[in-house]
Parts: sequence; structure tokens; C-alpha cells
Amino acid sequence: MKIRKNLVFIAQSLDGYIADRNGGLEWLNAVPNPDQQDLGYESFYQGTDALVMGRNTFETVCGFETDWPYDKPVFVLSSTLDSVPESFREKAKVVRGPLSAILEAIHREGYSRIYVDGGSTIQQFLKEDLIDELTVTTIPVLLGGGTPLFGELPEKMELELVESRVLLNAMVQTRYRRKR
Repeated sequence: MKIRKNLVFIAQSLDGYIADRNGGLEWLNAVPNPDQQDLGYESFYQGTDALVMGRNTFETVCGFETDWPYDKPVFVLSSTLDSVPESFREKAKVVRGPLSAILEAIHREGYSRIYVDGGSTIQQFLKEDLIDELTVTTIPVLLGGGTPLFGELPEKMELELVESRVLLNAMVQTRYRRKR
């Protein structure tokens, strides 16, 4: 049986936000990246086999003026959507219910390394202690408000540092593993 892991790869501002007060992401480009380095994303992404994201993240990605960025199954957590728009039916599907049941169904479909994306989705997974690794890239900008990466937890959660590196002489990318 494959080892099951739920993984996060996300950027945050120095003050811990993943989107500004208006849901904007323009600040993600605060550090010039003239060579368009992927900053570890491609390697991370290749190590996953499916994605779970919240409705807000799904709608944000659908609004990008680029092609659909994923070639893996996408499961959209939503209590309000019944289905995804017709143009995305082959790319994503809505799931609902308790996270443990959703994950069990995803695992039954053969997916074991799940990329978890979206602020409230990550927070829900953390509340239920369902995140195994977090890769967080901190961008040196203070947003002063917006969508926080982390929220309240029922109890303290200990992590161990796996790796930390400086990117583009400006950002710090840190990977943590959940201590179990």
C-alpha cells in the first residue's frame, strides 16, 4: 500500500496572509523573478497525484487568464456547489462531507499523495490534524490584513524542520513535517 500523505505548498506574506484584503494575489510577484524560476513547485507537484482545494481557490484558478494548470484530478470541497461548471467537468469534481470520509473516498480511487490548497481548506485539514507536510514560501511584504494562512487549532501542533532555503535572495521557503 502506498504511503498516504497530505501536503501543502503555499506562499504567504511576512505577516502570514495568503491573499490581500480584496482576495488579490498580485503581491505574490513582489520579488522579481526574471528567469521565471519555479521555486520548487514543479518538483513538489510531480510528487503528488491529486489535489483537494476549496471552492474559493477553485473559482480563483478558474478566473486565471491561462490554461487549466493541473493535469491531475482536482477535488473541490464545497457545501454550496453541486457541480463544477461544464467546461471544468473533466478536470474537477465537487466533494462534500467529513474530511476523513472525503479522503477515504479519494484513497479508494488510488490517490495517496494529496496536494491540499486554499486557506480555509488548509485550516480545516490542520484542525483535524490531517496535514503531513507544509512547504511555506514567505515573501517579504506586509499586507496588513487579508486571508490568513493559519487559524485556530484545537491544540498545539508540533512540526519538525525538514529544509529551509533562500530563494531569489529575498524569500524563505521552509518545509516542515508533522511530528507524530
